[in-house]
Amino acid sequence: MLTRIRNANMAEKTAVQLPHSKIKSEVARILKQEGYIKDYTTENKEGKRALNLYLKYTADNTPVIQGLRRISKPSCRRYVDSSEVPRVLGGIGTAILSTSSGIMTDNDARKQHVGGEVLCYIW
Repeated sequence: MLTRIRNANMAEKTAVQLPHSKIKSEVARILKQEGYIKDYTTENKEGKRALNLYLKYTADNTPVIQGLRRISKPSCRRYVDSSEVPRVLGGIGTAILSTSSGIMTDNDARKQHVGGEVLCYIW
Protein backbone atom coordinates (compact mmCIF):
# COMPACT_ATOMS: atom_id res chain seq x y z
CA MET A 1 0.00 0.00 0.00
CA LEU A 2 2.71 2.45 0.99
CA THR A 3 4.75 1.77 -2.13
CA ARG A 4 1.74 2.35 -4.37
CA ILE A 5 1.04 5.67 -2.66
CA ARG A 6 4.71 6.68 -2.93
CA ASN A 7 4.85 5.77 -6.64
CA ALA A 8 1.59 7.58 -7.42
CA ASN A 9 2.88 10.68 -5.62
CA MET A 10 6.09 10.69 -7.67
CA ALA A 11 4.06 10.26 -10.89
CA GLU A 12 1.64 13.02 -9.75
CA LYS A 13 -1.40 10.75 -10.09
CA THR A 14 -4.70 11.89 -8.59
CA ALA A 15 -5.88 8.44 -7.50
CA VAL A 16 -4.51 5.04 -6.48
CA GLN A 17 -6.43 1.76 -6.56
CA LEU A 18 -5.41 -1.22 -4.44
CA PRO A 19 -6.94 -4.43 -3.10
CA HIS A 20 -9.13 -3.90 -0.03
CA SER A 21 -8.34 -5.12 3.45
CA LYS A 22 -9.44 -3.96 6.89
CA ILE A 23 -5.97 -2.71 7.81
CA LYS A 24 -5.56 -0.76 4.56
CA SER A 25 -9.00 0.75 5.05
CA GLU A 26 -8.10 1.86 8.60
CA VAL A 27 -4.78 3.32 7.43
CA ALA A 28 -6.67 5.21 4.70
CA ARG A 29 -9.10 6.53 7.35
CA ILE A 30 -6.17 7.85 9.37
CA LEU A 31 -4.53 9.39 6.29
CA LYS A 32 -7.76 11.27 5.55
CA GLN A 33 -8.26 12.25 9.19
CA GLU A 34 -4.71 13.67 9.35
CA GLY A 35 -5.13 15.54 6.02
CA TYR A 36 -2.68 13.57 3.88
CA ILE A 37 -5.28 12.44 1.28
CA LYS A 38 -8.49 14.00 -0.04
CA ASP A 39 -10.72 10.97 0.32
CA TYR A 40 -10.97 7.21 -0.03
CA THR A 41 -13.72 4.91 -1.27
CA THR A 42 -14.34 1.18 -1.53
CA GLU A 43 -15.96 -0.50 -4.50
CA ASN A 44 -16.72 -3.99 -5.75
CA LYS A 45 -15.07 -4.93 -9.03
CA GLU A 46 -15.82 -8.36 -10.44
CA GLY A 47 -16.61 -9.74 -7.02
CA LYS A 48 -13.47 -8.31 -5.40
CA ARG A 49 -13.34 -5.23 -3.22
CA ALA A 50 -11.00 -2.40 -4.15
CA LEU A 51 -9.85 0.61 -2.16
CA ASN A 52 -9.49 3.91 -4.05
CA LEU A 53 -7.34 6.66 -2.52
CA TYR A 54 -7.54 10.21 -3.87
CA LEU A 55 -4.24 11.99 -3.32
CA LYS A 56 -3.93 15.59 -2.21
CA TYR A 57 -1.65 18.22 -3.77
CA THR A 58 -0.93 21.85 -2.89
CA ALA A 59 -1.65 24.78 -5.21
CA ASP A 60 1.75 24.45 -6.92
CA ASN A 61 1.28 20.67 -7.50
CA THR A 62 3.62 19.47 -4.79
CA PRO A 63 2.31 16.38 -3.00
CA VAL A 64 1.06 16.79 0.57
CA ILE A 65 2.73 13.46 1.42
CA GLN A 66 6.45 14.24 1.42
CA GLY A 67 7.57 10.83 2.65
CA LEU A 68 6.43 7.39 3.77
CA ARG A 69 8.49 4.75 5.53
CA ARG A 70 7.44 1.28 6.56
CA ILE A 71 8.80 0.46 9.99
CA SER A 72 7.49 -2.96 11.01
CA LYS A 73 8.17 -5.62 8.39
CA PRO A 74 7.22 -9.30 8.25
CA SER A 75 10.86 -10.21 8.87
CA CYS A 76 11.32 -7.77 11.76
CA ARG A 77 8.31 -6.53 13.69
CA ARG A 78 8.77 -3.39 15.80
CA TYR A 79 6.70 -3.08 18.96
CA VAL A 80 6.76 -0.15 21.37
CA ASP A 81 5.48 0.37 24.89
CA SER A 82 3.09 3.21 25.67
CA SER A 83 6.00 5.27 27.04
CA GLU A 84 8.12 4.69 23.91
CA VAL A 85 5.66 5.78 21.19
CA PRO A 86 7.85 7.56 18.59
CA ARG A 87 7.55 11.14 17.36
CA VAL A 88 8.08 11.64 13.62
CA LEU A 89 10.21 14.67 12.73
CA GLY A 90 9.65 16.18 16.17
CA GLY A 91 5.87 15.92 15.89
CA ILE A 92 5.50 17.26 12.33
CA GLY A 93 4.87 13.79 10.88
CA THR A 94 2.65 10.96 12.01
CA ALA A 95 3.38 7.42 13.14
CA ILE A 96 0.63 4.84 12.55
CA LEU A 97 0.37 2.09 15.15
CA SER A 98 -1.59 -1.13 15.37
CA THR A 99 -2.71 -1.40 18.99
CA SER A 100 -5.08 -3.54 21.00
CA SER A 101 -7.56 -0.66 20.68
CA GLY A 102 -7.30 -0.61 16.88
CA ILE A 103 -5.14 1.23 14.38
CA MET A 104 -4.36 4.78 15.50
CA THR A 105 -1.90 7.64 15.26
CA ASP A 106 0.97 8.23 17.65
CA ASN A 107 -0.87 11.13 19.31
CA ASP A 108 -3.95 9.01 20.00
CA ALA A 109 -1.80 6.20 21.36
CA ARG A 110 -0.09 8.60 23.77
CA LYS A 111 -3.44 9.99 24.94
CA GLN A 112 -4.86 6.51 25.55
CA HIS A 113 -1.57 5.22 27.07
CA VAL A 114 -1.33 2.22 24.74
CA GLY A 115 1.57 0.78 22.79
CA GLY A 116 1.65 -1.62 19.89
CA GLU A 117 3.23 -2.38 16.54
CA VAL A 118 4.60 0.61 14.63
CA LEU A 119 3.35 0.19 11.06
CA CYS A 120 4.74 3.25 9.31
CA TYR A 121 5.87 6.88 9.48
CA ILE A 122 4.35 9.53 7.23
CA TRP A 123 5.34 13.16 6.80
